[in-house]
Amino acid sequence: MIDRLLICTDLDRTLLPNGSQPESKNARSFFKNLVARPEITLAYVSGRHRSLVEQAILEYQLPLPDFVVGDVGTTIYQVGLEQKWELQTSWELEIAKDWGGKNHADLMSLLADFQQLRLQEPTKQNNYKLSYYTSLKIEQKQMLEEINEQLLDAGIRASLVWSIDEEAEVGLLDVLPERATKFHAVEALMKQGGFELDNTVFSGDSGNDIEVLTSAIPGVLVANSQPEIQTLARKLAHINNQDNQLYLAQGGFMGMNGHYAGGILEGIAHYYPQITNWIELDQIKDDHL
Repeated sequence: MIDRLLICTDLDRTLLPNGSQPESKNARSFFKNLVARPEITLAYVSGRHRSLVEQAILEYQLPLPDFVVGDVGTTIYQVGLEQKWELQTSWELEIAKDWGGKNHADLMSLLADFQQLRLQEPTKQNNYKLSYYTSLKIEQKQMLEEINEQLLDAGIRASLVWSIDEEAEVGLLDVLPERATKFHAVEALMKQGGFELDNTVFSGDSGNDIEVLTSAIPGVLVANSQPEIQTLARKLAHINNQDNQLYLAQGGFMGMNGHYAGGILEGIAHYYPQITNWIELDQIKDDHL
């Protein structure tokens, strides 16, 4: 039995049904009812910056979260029902140490000779997130190794997060401070709220979720994730001895298909069966309103 639970979830193609697969009819409604419970602390963990998170909340009628980890882990906001969007400046001060006093412009200059990189729009950058587009045809592993070597030579400890924008058919590279990842941000939320591994869960679908999904934190990979991501996640979870901490949604839970919110709920119920009763009780209440 659990008396409190931290639910952390990616947005695009995880909670947001903006992929090619269909969403189960009642999935987001069930999710909204679940996270409205006083036992739940909800955090959105996204590559999006603040304005795009706010846009998604409005467009998809998402419940307001308690926290938003934005910009692939480089910003943390406390939101809450008051929608105060209070930036956790202590987090920025902590991750800044990894760049050894260098700033965004310094790193951009250091990587100027990498012809494979095309700078993303200014709205997709911040003080500790340098983001590029790349072709999908590049030698990804070699490029990342060369970039990392260049940065290390300059005294910069960075995390290089590679993912794919399926719709645009383009590669995405985020250069972050070493500890400014979704994984470390989720750890920071756990520490701040007094949560442990036995009352935390994270859900995702893509490459920039892999580090969390294959860690000791209970992870859920939604069924609409790409087969290569599923294969990689299983492989890395096994290497990390965390096979039991990764759940791949299959569909069938409460009649849902395992995509998006349906997959999130299925995975949470796998780790914490108690939530099935919570969802069913809340649905009964809604049906009688």
